[in-house]
Amino acid sequence: MKYLIIAVAAVLSGLLFTSARSFSNQQLSRYRIDTAKSTFMVHANRTGPLWFKGHSHRIAVRDFSGEASLTPNVLNPASLLMTVRAASLEETDPVFTPVQKEIINKELDEIVLESAKYPEISFKSTAVTASLLRAGSSDVKIKGDLTLHGVTRSIEIPATVSVDGNTMRASGRFEIDRKDFNIKATNAFYGLVRVKHDLKFEFDIVAKRIESVGLTG
Repeated sequence: MKYLIIAVAAVLSGLLFTSARSFSNQQLSRYRIDTAKSTFMVHANRTGPLWFKGHSHRIAVRDFSGEASLTPNVLNPASLLMTVRAASLEETDPVFTPVQKEIINKELDEIVLESAKYPEISFKSTAVTASLLRAGSSDVKIKGDLTLHGVTRSIEIPATVSVDGNTMRASGRFEIDRKDFNIKATNAFYGLVRVKHDLKFEFDIVAKRIESVGLTG
């Protein structure tokens, strides 16, 4: 029994040493979002008794920036910080004419988002969990604080993250209820065509590595 205890202790010590050594060899990499190679869309669908007379909106986020950090082999620790210029959101659905898009964008800027009063939309992660799918690609859940229209709420964003050399890619979809952020919506046909409460976000973010820092543990 004495020798069994010694043997188990030796194995555990070896595992702890190996784990600590592996952690100390990890590199925390920082990535900066490449806006030119990324897409970020908002889908706002129509509702109401005459919903069929209206058109849903496909809104592109044009001006956004941010940084992510992660350890490529295990994706933890990890973090994400992202900011969006509210006035940069614009209608892109080809169903609308240029004149209609101009009207929509003006209402989006002045009535819906009130960009002059709330110029920035931001997201800051508070926790990231990941499950490894295959080498270089993982499903992740990013919990964090979304500040939109002057209101901050905790949300969770599911995404698939892959790393290839110095490039990180994250894609996914999530939804929010616009009423949680006190966001108004314009309507048509005397209120018989409205925008639904749930807004759907779709993103494909590309980021380039800017720095790697060795971790110690």
